[in-house]
Amino acid sequence: MMFDYNGKVALVTGAGSGMGLATAKAFARCGASVALADVDGAAVEAAAHELRSEGHKALAVTCDVSKEDQVAAMVDATVGQFGRLDAAFNSAGIQIPATDAAEETGDTYDRVTDINLRGVWASMKHELRHMRTQGSGAIVNCSSLGGLVGNPGRSIYHATKHGVIGLTRSAALEYAPRGIRINAVCPGTIDTPMVSKMVEAGDLDLEACIAALPIGRLGTSEEIADAVLWLCGPGSTFIIGVALPVDGGWTAQ
Repeated sequence: MMFDYNGKVALVTGAGSGMGLATAKAFARCGASVALADVDGAAVEAAAHELRSEGHKALAVTCDVSKEDQVAAMVDATVGQFGRLDAAFNSAGIQIPATDAAEETGDTYDRVTDINLRGVWASMKHELRHMRTQGSGAIVNCSSLGGLVGNPGRSIYHATKHGVIGLTRSAALEYAPRGIRINAVCPGTIDTPMVSKMVEAGDLDLEACIAALPIGRLGTSEEIADAVLWLCGPGSTFIIGVALPVDGGWTAQ
């Protein structure tokens, strides 16, 4: 899907692979200058190089979103390079193997929360600091179906994704009067490296998963990118504080 982002600046975290990478490429190919951020610096540098070779403006930033000082530097680097910030997709996140709630460890809780929830909070915080000066901008935070429902064995992951929706809704209400829109996407099961690893580890039954989807297939990273670019663009200017399922109909059942 094509959108017009000419003259706009976008920032994407988790842009080294999967949904983040697809969204960064979509922003660039729709005309935006794009900052690609990921803890895997080599991956985002390669992606940025690919985009620059196509004639796009792209900046690679190595960033661990669980570290607020790195997040602040990431946003400052984006604005320093391109002069402003119009759109952001806070996509960085991790998944862990299903675990009995009584067996989960504090270290695991801290790691997942630091990346999936604190990382979104810190990214949004520093993006807003620039956008509020402009009086404009759009942010999309990446939640999950795990932010809308529960699932045995995944209490920590789902807690963080529920938390992302809470952050999104509260900040959306705070910043809507200031010209900034904040929403969330809730991807279903998407064909990404993360899902592939879950299947390889025996942590996800792919056939059963597909059978449970009304659409009869996994989603693609590009379909998430389409949703993000729509939420950040002029076609959704009355959409505020939404947690949008992009799930092939799973939550409609």
